[in-house]
Amino acid sequence: MTTVFISGLGLIGSSLARAIKEEHPAVRIIARDTNEESLRYAVSHQIIDQTADSLAAADQADLIILASPVSQIVRDLEQLSQLQLKPGAIVTDVGSTKQTIMKAAQRLIDKGVTFIGGHPMAGSHKSGVRAGRADLIENAFYFLIPGQDDPAAVQHLTDLLSGTHAKWLTVQPHQHDKIVAQISHVPHVIAAELVNQTQQTLENEPIGMRVAAGGFKSVTRIAASDPTMWSAILLNNQELITHQLDEYIRGLQEVNQQIKAGDRDQLFDFFARAKASRESLNHPAKKPFYDLFVNIPDHTGELGRVTTMLGTAGISIINLQILEVREDVNGILQLTFASQKDREQAAAVLKPHYEIVTR
Repeated sequence: MTTVFISGLGLIGSSLARAIKEEHPAVRIIARDTNEESLRYAVSHQIIDQTADSLAAADQADLIILASPVSQIVRDLEQLSQLQLKPGAIVTDVGSTKQTIMKAAQRLIDKGVTFIGGHPMAGSHKSGVRAGRADLIENAFYFLIPGQDDPAAVQHLTDLLSGTHAKWLTVQPHQHDKIVAQISHVPHVIAAELVNQTQQTLENEPIGMRVAAGGFKSVTRIAASDPTMWSAILLNNQELITHQLDEYIRGLQEVNQQIKAGDRDQLFDFFARAKASRESLNHPAKKPFYDLFVNIPDHTGELGRVTTMLGTAGISIINLQILEVREDVNGILQLTFASQKDREQAAAVLKPHYEIVTR
């Protein structure tokens, strides 16, 4: 029987556990977490099979997944290097900075233990074991950074995690950290500062934050992420984040000067370049995708109803996003499909229940 040990049952750790169980129900999952309630919840909901008090229980695991904040992952790697692990065991992590982690894993690698750094590019502003979902990482990129040249170990890891339905991508540690600093770490800083600055600016305007809607909520959604995790991330990718924040600040200063100067042409170019780049994200490498826009009421469970209807009909969704988020009014749900046929079938399924929007 294959045994998986997971250290940390937050959003990512519990989502991986769920995905493993769905695809490989015979796999035995042992987990530890500093939150006893999380462990009780995971056992009672059959997300894991057994709890552990310490990392020492990982000594008989075939796969060890470190799913804590980066600072804890570093400490776990040090402790694992002092344990006698099962022959052939694979150790991996899900931390969002890789240079620090790969350096910390070197002692383990030197002992002959297989280490494969990992980072699933998926998440949520929600956290904890209850927020986990087996499909959280579906169709998302999952970075892998092998510590050794061992294709068989990488294949074994991706087989065990096949239930995530992730898109695997092998990169170098510095390459990974530069990419995520720009597309994940810096945006989290920006979103948090925008919320804090707005709160401060409107503190004497009682209705200010209440009327925040649409664009503001979309831009700042990630500001609701876990402060413990994000403060650790920033301190473990300092050089790249601070460099890219400096570049961002310079860009804002340029726009500020263009506004003061009334330079309409430069401002138009600023927004036009951003619009073109943003729209290209929905169609990477010019691969055709097919979008359907649906008017859905802002009611609890409405999004789940839509996805359940499409899943029951056997229609696969490549991506989805809500284009408007406002209380008490409809929101536009953008559904993306891999083929024209899927889009047409989805429209036929949803049309009796929702308004299909033509854009």
